[in-house]
Amino acid sequence: MRRERGIVPRFLILLAVFALVAAACSSSDDTTTTAAAAAATTTTAAEAATTTTSESSSEPIVVGGSLALTGFLAPTAAIHKVAGDLFVETLNESGGLLGRPVVWEPLDDESVPDQAAAIYERVISEDGVDLIMGPYGTGTITAAMAVAEREGFVYPHHTASLTYVYTYACHFPTWPTGIETNITNPNLVYDALEESGNPPETIAFVMNEFPGTQYIGYGPPGSDAGGAISEAEKRGWDVVAEINFPTGTSDWAPIAAEIAAADPDFIYVGAIGVDGTNLLVALDAIGYVPRGHFYQWPAPGPLLGAPNSEGAFSVTTFEPHSPFTDAAEPAAISEAFSTAAAAAGIPYTAFEAQASVSWAAWQVLIAGVEGAGSLDQQEICDWLINNEVETIIGTIDFDPAQQNYYGDLTKIKQIQNGQFVVVSPSEFAAPGAEPQL
Repeated sequence: MRRERGIVPRFLILLAVFALVAAACSSSDDTTTTAAAAAATTTTAAEAATTTTSESSSEPIVVGGSLALTGFLAPTAAIHKVAGDLFVETLNESGGLLGRPVVWEPLDDESVPDQAAAIYERVISEDGVDLIMGPYGTGTITAAMAVAEREGFVYPHHTASLTYVYTYACHFPTWPTGIETNITNPNLVYDALEESGNPPETIAFVMNEFPGTQYIGYGPPGSDAGGAISEAEKRGWDVVAEINFPTGTSDWAPIAAEIAAADPDFIYVGAIGVDGTNLLVALDAIGYVPRGHFYQWPAPGPLLGAPNSEGAFSVTTFEPHSPFTDAAEPAAISEAFSTAAAAAGIPYTAFEAQASVSWAAWQVLIAGVEGAGSLDQQEICDWLINNEVETIIGTIDFDPAQQNYYGDLTKIKQIQNGQFVVVSPSEFAAPGAEPQL
């Protein structure tokens, strides 16, 4: 039997969101505390559960998991911490889940996959959490998924890109790139470049050796499916440089020199976090300004502040402008997140790709529980497989035939006049915005 029409989770009540905005506005305006430091000083899940239980006749529902509160993924994971905290706060303001309050206090996996796996083993087997939420980053998400599968837990996650390896029947991704990310994602970028009317003739690739960006660049290991590089060659573009660099690279001068020597029309950077920012700083140090450039999954704030970042392209799922904010509900969520991010000391407070897929993952988890009317893992899994879920990034219809992926919902954004705006596809572009190269 094919799918029934899904329900919209009842907790997304505008009044609750606006109440949170007002509450956040009345809080301290000290924005120097980082999200990681704030996380270190918040109450633990057990303390929060004890406090909540004393104030309510219902035991709290505990959601376990980890985030990269420290390590090289921390600048972006901080966005997911704020989004998750805001979501849970909003949920509890509107009555909680199954009539019970919800507690979520992610532990620090330090950006290390093995550490993430150990945390998920602990919270499931020892702490006895009711539900789990995936961590940030492909490596940690993949490691923790093995634990979720072994323990039979529903596993929503938001930023993993190794789509071809995720065969667990009860994993539910909200990174909306489809199962053939290596093909669909680069071509969305290349289509935008073609739309500019001035597509490149020469292109250089600078790829982080992170598993997700390697998959984007080259396709699955041992496969001839190809990726961003071969797709560029299919368009007749000349690949003049192909540079791979280790995760955590600190010396960008040699990479910058190699790019300058190749002098491409366009640079495609398989970037994670602040990779793009570091590259632009190194290029600026030798006086080289890119004619066109793209960054796969950057920390958006640092990239905006980098030298010569004007015109940089990236991917997104939501940006705080029309048409994404035309409806009252997403506009209110976007505003509430910006206020909460500022209070957490995050320098770039826009509700964009990272925050929106994080929010969507929580929407999926709550929709599954409410749809099943139960905390039984198999019942939640079955409901999500057989129903659509309306999320802030669009309608998600998990397809077991595609390993629970559902098509590529990615949009392409560009820095124009010092701000990120969606430029492609045209139906999602900011008013008057179009790709420029």
